[in-house]
Amino acid sequence: MTVVARRLVSLVPPIWLVLVAIWVLVAWQDTAFLEPSSLVLFGKQAAPLAVVALGQLFVIVAGEFDLSAGALITACVVVAARVGEGDPARTPWVVLLLVGLGLLTGLVNGVVTTLLRVPSFIATLGMMLVLNGAVFLWTGGSPTGSLAPNFRVYGREGITGIPGLGQLPYAVLVLAAVFVVLTILLHHSRFGHQVFATGGGERAAFLSGVAVRRVKVSTFVISSLSAVVAAILLAGFAGLSAGAGTGYEFQAISAVVLGGAVLGGGRGSAGATLAGALTLQATFTLLNLLGLAKPLREAVQGLLIIGAVAFAAYRLRRSR
Repeated sequence: MTVVARRLVSLVPPIWLVLVAIWVLVAWQDTAFLEPSSLVLFGKQAAPLAVVALGQLFVIVAGEFDLSAGALITACVVVAARVGEGDPARTPWVVLLLVGLGLLTGLVNGVVTTLLRVPSFIATLGMMLVLNGAVFLWTGGSPTGSLAPNFRVYGREGITGIPGLGQLPYAVLVLAAVFVVLTILLHHSRFGHQVFATGGGERAAFLSGVAVRRVKVSTFVISSLSAVVAAILLAGFAGLSAGAGTGYEFQAISAVVLGGAVLGGGRGSAGATLAGALTLQATFTLLNLLGLAKPLREAVQGLLIIGAVAFAAYRLRRSR
């Protein structure tokens, strides 16, 4: 390999190379996977996880965790069905209600973490239990109601008549929009620089004029709003379920870590996080094609987290 080629490879985050390798394995099992229509469908399936992961990235870069995202997704889907009752006329108010729920959840997580100084792992774990308990008490374990067709449109339908694709799912477009907005916010704005500074060292950030508490609260709000968007997408093609968001919080953290973010804060990339989410989704697709059971899929996810954290720690030591 030439020097130029080695430099080009070194500029590409390793997770993109892993993604390509897994795509090759999936294509080996299913030759139709690499067709444009199949890749677009894959993007539609990966969109909810990718959106949650991009929101989770802000919290992790700031040096915290958000374990309430999955429970918030479930709560949003259940609330939308119960309050909306399948009536398209109620959808705008339902969406506003979900946004309000996301804002409230993020604010509570942020305030409890920053003002009450409860570790975010415990604060958001508590929020996860509160949301799950509230949903169970409200529904008795069996959600009722239905999702309006215009509420499900962004997760289920798309722009038709695209040459070579057939349909371009709205979910892919929503993911692209969220990715662009959050990338600009994290990597090309003053707020983003403050998030990195906060995660790199709270004391130093505070002395340099960063409002550390406000920045951290804002990252929790971004994470919760991302979960709301993911819930709307997930409800579109998965429908109403009492466990709609189960496991999404850990999958999102996995995607962020696979993308090279450092648990503890100060380092992370939106592009690599997107690749991490796509890699995780591709891994699930591969395991399904191989006919492996869900428990084994979860075990593989755990191994991926351990390996990614170990590799990230190794790269951090090498860079010092």
